[in-house]
Amino acid sequence: MEGDPRGELIVWAEDSEAPAQPPVRRGRRPVKQAHPFAASAQALATLMAGAGSPGTAVLATPNLGRGPSASAEVSRTREQPQVTESLAKGQWEVPTLALDPHAALDFLLTADVAEIDLQRPIAGGDLRALQALAGFAVDLVGRGRVLPGVRDAGDGRAMAMWSAVVTAADAVWLRASATGLPGSFTAACPAGVDRGAASVRSLAAATDALVDAAVRARLGPVPRRRAVASFRSALAGSDPYFATTPVALASLDEALADWQREVTQVGTVRACFRLVEPEGAAQGAAQGAADESGPDASWRVDFALQSTEEPSLVVDAAQVWRARGAMRALARHVADPQETLLGELGRAVRLYPGIEGALHTANPSSLTLDVEGAHLFLSEAAPILLAAGFGVLLPGWWTNPSMRLGAKLSVSTPAQPGSAESKSVIGREGLVDFRWDLAVGEHALTEQEVADLVEAQQPLVRVRGQWMYVDAERLTRARAFLAKRSRGTGRMSVGEVLATLGALEDGPGGLPVVDVEAQGWLADLLSGEVDHRIAPMTASEGFKGELRPYQERGLAWLSFLESVGLGGVLADDMGLGKTVQLLALMCGELPAQGGPTLLVCPMSLVGNWQREAARFAPGLRVHVHHGAERPKGKAFQKVVASCDLVVTTYGLVVRDVDALREMSWRRVVLDEAQAVKNAATRAAVAVRSLPSASRFAVTGTPVENRLGDLWSLMEFANPGLLGAPSSFKARFATPIERRGDSGATAHLRKLTQPFVLRRLKTDTSIITDLPAKIEMEVVCSLTHEQASLYEAVVADMMQRIESTDGIERRGLVLATMTKLKQVCNHPAQFLKDGSRLGGRSGKVARVEETLEEVLASGEKALLFTQYAEFGDMLRTHLGARFGREVGYLHGGLGKGQRDDLVARFQDPSGGGPSLFVLSLKAGGTGLTLTAANHVIHVDRWWNPAVEDQATDRAFRIGQTRSVQVRKLVCAGTLEEKIALMIKDKRGLAASVVGTGEGWLTELSTSALRELFTLEAGSVVE
Repeated sequence: MEGDPRGELIVWAEDSEAPAQPPVRRGRRPVKQAHPFAASAQALATLMAGAGSPGTAVLATPNLGRGPSASAEVSRTREQPQVTESLAKGQWEVPTLALDPHAALDFLLTADVAEIDLQRPIAGGDLRALQALAGFAVDLVGRGRVLPGVRDAGDGRAMAMWSAVVTAADAVWLRASATGLPGSFTAACPAGVDRGAASVRSLAAATDALVDAAVRARLGPVPRRRAVASFRSALAGSDPYFATTPVALASLDEALADWQREVTQVGTVRACFRLVEPEGAAQGAAQGAADESGPDASWRVDFALQSTEEPSLVVDAAQVWRARGAMRALARHVADPQETLLGELGRAVRLYPGIEGALHTANPSSLTLDVEGAHLFLSEAAPILLAAGFGVLLPGWWTNPSMRLGAKLSVSTPAQPGSAESKSVIGREGLVDFRWDLAVGEHALTEQEVADLVEAQQPLVRVRGQWMYVDAERLTRARAFLAKRSRGTGRMSVGEVLATLGALEDGPGGLPVVDVEAQGWLADLLSGEVDHRIAPMTASEGFKGELRPYQERGLAWLSFLESVGLGGVLADDMGLGKTVQLLALMCGELPAQGGPTLLVCPMSLVGNWQREAARFAPGLRVHVHHGAERPKGKAFQKVVASCDLVVTTYGLVVRDVDALREMSWRRVVLDEAQAVKNAATRAAVAVRSLPSASRFAVTGTPVENRLGDLWSLMEFANPGLLGAPSSFKARFATPIERRGDSGATAHLRKLTQPFVLRRLKTDTSIITDLPAKIEMEVVCSLTHEQASLYEAVVADMMQRIESTDGIERRGLVLATMTKLKQVCNHPAQFLKDGSRLGGRSGKVARVEETLEEVLASGEKALLFTQYAEFGDMLRTHLGARFGREVGYLHGGLGKGQRDDLVARFQDPSGGGPSLFVLSLKAGGTGLTLTAANHVIHVDRWWNPAVEDQATDRAFRIGQTRSVQVRKLVCAGTLEEKIALMIKDKRGLAASVVGTGEGWLTELSTSALRELFTLEAGSVVE
């Protein structure tokens, strides 16, 4: 934010349909050029609905070829040009719109932009970061974490402004935001500027500017007056300037500085306030009655000094006044503890006047309070002191919500799911018996205890030896509620139980729900450990494979949720076999009851589901709903009625949603469900509208730390469980993401744990089931472009092979194989035209999907290819796709460059690349790359020894994790056929097939034609 002293937000945009490269120019390239695919000034004005002042800015961005690199978001929709030269910074001029802080705040809070939705503008990473910052600024204003300030504006005027008071958890959030900003946030910085420091400064300035705008929007204008009144008016109105004199300005500035220091100053030592309960609060008080704790019970606030660097170091004020002990304990932190303590208490009295009386004593050490005073300290003073940077130590029962008086819900189900008696309680609408009790935590109170609490009429009462907070008004309402409702018993739906668990509904009388106790199958569900509580489930006879123990537990979990009419998120770590668990579930119900399963997945996985179903569940009748010739209307209904599994894509769901909604689905399954993590996209809306008995979302990416993603997936699996987006944001997202609220985190985990099954490869219950190395063959489909090129190569080369013999024939066979393997990799590799990679290769699409999960899990991967030029193309493409550095090791690098690449990749601090592309010849031997636990063979060498040597770069001494090895082949092509030949041997000795591709040149012409010919069903649109 620059220009106006309060700052301006500079907005620009990229046009994904504009050329990626600037026009070719003769002569030397100018230092500053027009950005070739920046949105025009007119397009930008239309996008921003006329807001802002037009202008231009010069950005420093990496060059790709003759043009600038695109953002990661645009790279997913329009590919970067493929080049072989190193990345260098370029100066690119773009049209911009400048928004003042008021307009910027309004734009950031209301901008309706998608994360990835080709039908709408896409928000860049920096815009999403600023949207979060705007919400943070509004939250600060709502909590009063702002201070007024003044600045000399020259010419006899001053400028009144508001700034943020950022301490404690707010400071942690802001620092984390600064380190996570995308590079584009500082793209307009002049050359030579430290961009890391610039990010911190820019974020702090932006926070203050947005806070200033938010305060003014809330206060509104007031009439102008002189002196201090003029300053107050300038703080509230839209015009921050006011007339003043140098003397008046200096006096005002000094007064404000003193105030600001008292609120924000936190050194290496701070005052700390510890609330001490009345003596005699025995933990073994008699059961059945509230303890005697009347209004005269004496509470005490002890003063102390606490190290901000070592919070466990707390020195009581009494020890400080004895001097010697305090000097020794605090010697490293403060020169004069006594003076520091007095200064800190003087600073605190402005915020908590209650300690003023103690300050009149010679050596202030503590403050005595009655029950009302203790409650005021807990509820009002403590939060203010804590927010201002003081230390506050409170009893555990106050900070533990479960230890407060509340309502306990007990529910029971008649029987286990699946029995005749349980049919009436299946599903979210099924009814269960319930009973409400007043309770402290999980312990229900007796009638006598409740009566004693009502009679006490005190905010803090000791019950069973434990102090607690009691809201007398709520307690009275709750008691009356229970008396009217047959002591709080009756029946409620499973959905109401789940809503209560999430505290989306309050208990009787508005009391908080402190515990939900269940019996029967509902107890297993709410425990969050269903997969361990219920017996593992073996696959049915129709499943042709063997499930590992953890997969049998996963199958039992899926079956259990379905039996009670609920959905879930299967989020096992990648490589743990989510596909086979779902296929085993489908096999267990043949013939299908209640309609077929609809499975929605990315285009690149359609063929994989077909093949995995044929391999593990040959009894399943599978229909792929895709392509221009797909059945529609009654023909589609007839096909669906005759199959067990319908596989389609996210794109087709959007287009055919009306037809899909007319069908009765046994279940709807979303594979790679992160595709609908943005709940507002058309695909997400479409899949949520599909009727089904149960729903499962399948993803290998972690969901527990991405709250927006988690809400979207849970809204699909169990609609309404997490409430509306606004309530979810207020109850969970804001407290957790902005303030690190551990209570909200625990609450959300308890609510979602029953419906999310995520096992990691590092789990002790899993790792013993896994081999040290997991090898898998990943079959990828061809795109139409690939298939056309493939068939053209086969037709041309077979005609030439048929008319030659001897050495020439062998050379043509090897050349044909090379051409076909290049087509399988990507058309751009075969054509050598420098064209884009995105959206044209099934194999590259599968690589992207795999790496997305690898990176989301914080892991690293090696990618091997035998083609150096394709390795360079992958390096550039993946770097743009994921917005991060991708290492590339090839034969053209010197030893020093190789060593540096390897060292940075192995660096445990995380400073190096997470993705490493290697030429098979240059990087297949002699390197230790154990930082990676994923190996992808993008193309095949057909020599197991060579491939194993490459794999052993990661799978070797020093590797502490299970290594996943993926070998990619394209369906119906020579790649898949050769893989089958090697696997089955087909009468060939292992020594023959193990020498590479040379043996294939000796095949007959008819055998070669069979090997090269593309099989039907290999293409997915």
